[in-house]
Parts: sequence; structure tokens; C-alpha cells
Amino acid sequence: MALTEQFILLQAPNAAAAANGQKLSRGGKFSSLHRDAEGTLYWGECAGSGKSPYRVSVDWTDPGAPVCRCSCPSRQFPCKHALGLLYEQLAGKSFETAEIPQDLADKRAKQAARAVKKETAGPPKPKRTNAAAQTKRITRQLEGLDMAEKMAGELLGAGIGSLGGSSSQTFDKLAKDLGNYYLTGPQAAFSRIALTVRAIQKDPGNAPAAYAEALRELVALRTTIKKSRTFLQEKLDAGRFSAEDTILFEALGGVWKLEDLHAAGACRENVKLVQLSFDVRFDEAKKEYVERGFWMDVVSGQIDYTLNLRPAKALKHIKADDSRFELLELPVLYTYPGEGSRRIRWEEAVSRPASPEEYAAMPRLAQPDVAAAVKLAKGQFKNTLLPKYAPFLLPAGRVGKIGDAFVLEDPKGGRIVLRDRREDGADHASTARLARRPERIPAGSALFGLLFYDEADRSLCLHPYSLVTHSHIVRLQY
Repeated sequence: MALTEQFILLQAPNAAAAANGQKLSRGGKFSSLHRDAEGTLYWGECAGSGKSPYRVSVDWTDPGAPVCRCSCPSRQFPCKHALGLLYEQLAGKSFETAEIPQDLADKRAKQAARAVKKETAGPPKPKRTNAAAQTKRITRQLEGLDMAEKMAGELLGAGIGSLGGSSSQTFDKLAKDLGNYYLTGPQAAFSRIALTVRAIQKDPGNAPAAYAEALRELVALRTTIKKSRTFLQEKLDAGRFSAEDTILFEALGGVWKLEDLHAAGACRENVKLVQLSFDVRFDEAKKEYVERGFWMDVVSGQIDYTLNLRPAKALKHIKADDSRFELLELPVLYTYPGEGSRRIRWEEAVSRPASPEEYAAMPRLAQPDVAAAVKLAKGQFKNTLLPKYAPFLLPAGRVGKIGDAFVLEDPKGGRIVLRDRREDGADHASTARLARRPERIPAGSALFGLLFYDEADRSLCLHPYSLVTHSHIVRLQY
């Protein structure tokens, strides 16, 4: 694999670590640079704050996943010294060929042994559950659902308009209390309601939109509570304590492990993916950054998404995700329960540039027409537990203005309005970027975006995210 700056950025836990590593390289902090005869192991020393330099190495046994090691005490991985060594390689610095030091040879041998063990161990097995602990947990969750239902019922009984006269602290406290009942999903819902109350009181002119959002949140919450109570009670009565293939598990705050997804059969082998878009937003209710990528299977055309959740309190300890511009080949792809577009994840991937033939085939994976996509989206929106948007790749016959509206017309004449989702904010505005140069859209292209219901004029619209041509993907989100 050719080493590029983009590849280094993808290895870094965050942009700051990569920048600091590059600074070390440019500042001449490295010395005693060596490599093995095969060019699969690079090592050297990097000056630090102490008297003794740090010993740092990069093992390229697996070209797609280099193993970085360093003697520094940093809790970031890879650390800035290892990233700096990668920048030394990228800059073409001279590495003297030498015998591998014994300590690195021993570590390499252990790494190889672990890889063999993992390969021969077969699929991961779910851990045995503690029935007594799970019984206690579910009983506690049912108690919390009772408390949440009472509060939601009182709010709906008083009328959604009563929110304006409520105290946001009431909902903040309830959200905090629900944290003791293992209900992170309902907990986040009440945090969002608290934010809505503050928004109404801060800007009364925007109250109608805020009330509508609060109502959607409450309807989804009531549905979650009702279905979750039945779901949990059945689990308790039957003594089933393992994760199950249902969106309720995650809606309640459950966390899926790879072994659980494998046990549920939620995985596919030998999958090829391309990233259609990538964005980052901050979830104020959960106090975390949400890094989201939309990916398309270049064989089936299925569009799913990845989520990388980084709580504000732990940014330094969770590796940041980023845009990917190469095609990924995955031995195993794990899929979360759900309907329509689903969350996905993987352990291993090999990246390579997409071929001209693969690019040429991508627009043909779009929906047959706008009407087909709208029908699928309406079916999804009926489920209150699912997001009120749906990702689709639509064939782009023509794009232009009709009156004040900017419209996509498919080759069959079907039309849909292109409009930014207000919930996404100004940072994700992209329709205007497409509207400036509609004539630049090549024939036979497809437009990727999110179908959503705009309550302002009660219509389905498409928020454009990227343009897929026969030769490349033009991203409209930055």
C-alpha cells in the first residue's frame, strides 16, 4: 500500500495528534532511523521532554493496518511519535537497513501468534450471561419505564403547548434519574425535550417548530415505552437475557457487541463498499460528537451507515473517524438490527482505488425513479422508532428551478424538491452548492441524499449530499 498523508490521518486518533506528529518530523526530532531488509518494519528514536528519547516503531506486516509502538506514556494510540515516524517515511527520509532489535522481534512474534490464534479460533462466541444480574437489570428498567411513562403522559395530558411554561430543569432531572435505570434511550429523549423548552423560552418566534419537534420526540418516546415494556417483560418471563435482533434493544440503550451480531446472523462476507458522504455533528442531548458515514455496497446498491460516537469528555481517548475516498473490501460486514438503511461496522478492511468500471456502474445502482424511493421512505416513516429521514440514490435526469423551488427530475419525469433539512443546521447546507452549477451534472449521473418530510409545506424533499457520476463522487457536504 502506498503511504499517503490521507492514510496517516486515518490512523490518527484525531487531527491534533496527526498535526503534532508532522511537527515532530519537520522539527528534526527523529534520529537513529532504521528499517529491516524487507521494508516491513521501521524504527527510530524521537526526542521528548526527558533526557532519554522515546523508542518508536511501525510494523507494516499488514500493509492496511500498520502496528505502531512507542515507549512514551501517552494514552493516545497511535501517539504523535508513531505518527511522526510515518511522516518521516512519507517525507522520504533515509532509513538505514539493520537487523531487527530483539525486543521488536519478540513483540512481532507475539503479534503473529495472536493473529494465528484469532484466525483459527473461529467466529467470536457470545459471553455467558449472568441470569441474576440480568434479571435485576430488566426489573430496574421496567421501573424506570413506569416513571418515564408517567411523566410523558402528564405532559401530553396537559398539552404540548404547556412546554413553554415548564422548567427545563424538571426534564434535566428526569433524564439524570433515568441514568440509574439503564435507560439511555429514554434518558436522551428527555434531555432533548429539556433543550426544546430552553429553545422556546429563548426564542418564542421559533416556538411552532420547537413544539413540533417536541411532539415527535414524545410520540416516539411513548411508542418506545409501550413496546419496550412488553419486550422486557417477555424476556424476564422466558429467562432470555441475550441481545436480540430488534431495534428495541438499542432504543433502550443497549450496546451491540460483534459477537452478539455474529450470533444473531447479522453479518455478510466479502463486501465492497464506497463512502458516499461523511459528516460530523454534536448531539447536545448526549454531549457527544456523532461522526456519520453513508456507504454503498457496489454490488447490491444497499446504502447503510457507520456511526462513531465520541463523548465530549473522552475525545482524547476515542479515535476520530474521517472521510474515505477509496473502495473498501471487507472480509466480514456486521449489520445492526433495523429496517431500511442500517448501521454497519467491521473489524478488517483493505482499501484500494475504485476501478473505472466500478465507478461507471455506481449510478446504475440508483432507485428506478423518484416514485419508488418515495414509496419506500413513506413505509419507513410509519415506524416511529426509525429516523425521520432515509438515504437514497436517485437517478438525476435534470436539475433546475421551477418557480422558487430547486427540483430534481428523474429520467421518467418524476420530480422531487431539493431542500436542506433545518435540523442539520447551516453546517450541512448543500442545496445551494448544487444549484449554482446545475449544468455541470453529467448525463446518467445519480444524486445521493436524505429523503425527509418537511412540515413547513407538508411535502417530501431530498437533502442532497453528493453527486455520483460515471467517473467520480462529488461531495456536497464539507
